[in-house]
Amino acid sequence: MYDGSTATFEMLKRPDTVQVIPVVGDKIWLSFESQPNFAAHDSFLGGRVEEGEQPLSAAKRELLEESGLYSEEWDLIAVHEPFHKMEWELYYYIAKNCRKIQEPHLDAGENIEIRQYSFNEFVAKVTAKEFGYNQFSYELLQIKNNPAELQKLRARFYDKIHS
Repeated sequence: MYDGSTATFEMLKRPDTVQVIPVVGDKIWLSFESQPNFAAHDSFLGGRVEEGEQPLSAAKRELLEESGLYSEEWDLIAVHEPFHKMEWELYYYIAKNCRKIQEPHLDAGENIEIRQYSFNEFVAKVTAKEFGYNQFSYELLQIKNNPAELQKLRARFYDKIHS
């Protein structure tokens, strides 16, 4: 403590999570999913980072499992720690120029339907109340009515990554 004393503060820890926003041609894919004890909802593809796995590797694995898509072009657009009393990071990736290489292999507790959107439809969907809370939605709301910032984000979805 600031006065030199000690104290115990409780904190939760959970595996980090990856959220993937795949781009196929000019369409952005989102999932409409349901899981046991959780109402059906629109969301990003993704899931937990397994022990010893790096976030990008987890994002690639989750994208392949949930959609059958593969990409060689990845853009980490945000990392959030949503709760200060929880050790948990969420990694948001754009997977560009995806191509389908296999059928999805869903976990027993997943029911996922893929839906495709234009960039403008994506912005409307992700900023709608029904999409549910996430930090990326909040940030997108912040730039939704700023044409210059929205154009910068659009470029991140469609422009080739230059290393």
